[in-house]
Amino acid sequence: MKVIHTIKDLQTELTALKAQGKKVGLVPTMGALHAGHASLVKRSANENDVTVVSVFVNPTQFNDKNDLAKYPRTLDADCRLLDDCGAAFVFAPSVEEMYPQPDTRRFSYAPLDTVMEGAFRPGHFNGVCQIVSKLFDTVIPDRAYFGEKDFQQLAIIREMVRQMKYKLEIVGCPIVREEDGLALSSRNKRLSAEERENALKISQTIFKSRTFAVSHTVSETQKMVEDAIEDAPGLRLEYFEIVDGNTLQKISNWEDTSYAVGCITVFCGEVRLIDNIKYNQL
Repeated sequence: MKVIHTIKDLQTELTALKAQGKKVGLVPTMGALHAGHASLVKRSANENDVTVVSVFVNPTQFNDKNDLAKYPRTLDADCRLLDDCGAAFVFAPSVEEMYPQPDTRRFSYAPLDTVMEGAFRPGHFNGVCQIVSKLFDTVIPDRAYFGEKDFQQLAIIREMVRQMKYKLEIVGCPIVREEDGLALSSRNKRLSAEERENALKISQTIFKSRTFAVSHTVSETQKMVEDAIEDAPGLRLEYFEIVDGNTLQKISNWEDTSYAVGCITVFCGEVRLIDNIKYNQL
């Protein structure tokens, strides 16, 4: 495995490999890697000849400078994990390498990017599209892999690929959880032992809501989740919305879609955690 820091060096390596007919998979990450990321990399390594993993904490997708400063950076540990998972290249550029000039491009995929995370984190998805499009242009992969924990992000990237006519396949990969159900997240490293215990209530509640939904309405299910999080110690609900998994728009009745997804964001102490659950996907 090679660790590369510049676009030019990475493209030199990839051009030679593509000339040999090699298929390239890309796994974009912000580092602080865990078993969820490992599952993406292993899948890419199984489905492609060459896997590139980017490790870059992208400043343009943070609307909270404090959150950006606190985001964990663990490149040495990340590289050990990636080597074990079969990555061929780690692309770990500097901010100056990716943004030699400010990126003034504006991406708009309403209504996908105006609800949920888009409403609470203005500019976030514009920053995501800036960096992901830069990575696509740099690597020109055959496939790119993203986790379904960032459900809204995945939908927006699919739409960006469609509208910008990128010739690649976007592969969504299932959420990876701890044995006790907590969705794996780089932000989990910031939780204290007590907060880690409190955070379990998030996944426990949405799992319970899937059973609850069988015999209750959408609004009753939403209220059950909201009340449970509100009553849980150490948690503060930002939003819980039950949406059509394709359009990300709220639904009123289960019959409105065959692909209902509950998306939740909760503050556990100062740490912002997201999760989601599928209800009636056919």
